[in-house]
Amino acid sequence: MTSKSKLRVDADNAFLKVQNRTSVQARIMSETELLVQARDEKTARLRALRLEAAAVGCTVSALASEKP
Repeated sequence: MTSKSKLRVDADNAFLKVQNRTSVQARIMSETELLVQARDEKTARLRALRLEAAAVGCTVSALASEKP
């Protein structure tokens, strides 16, 4: 008597469906969080480069204006 009742099989299938949906949602959220983190890191790096370039530009223009 290893066969399961139809009710038990239906319950198992419903549970697996919910469990699968939950794992898919968790994977999607994980991938989304990784993309957001990568975007934020890239934005911070580009902002630092932009500020550095602006500081160098200000320094160069200040030096150029000091030399008559």
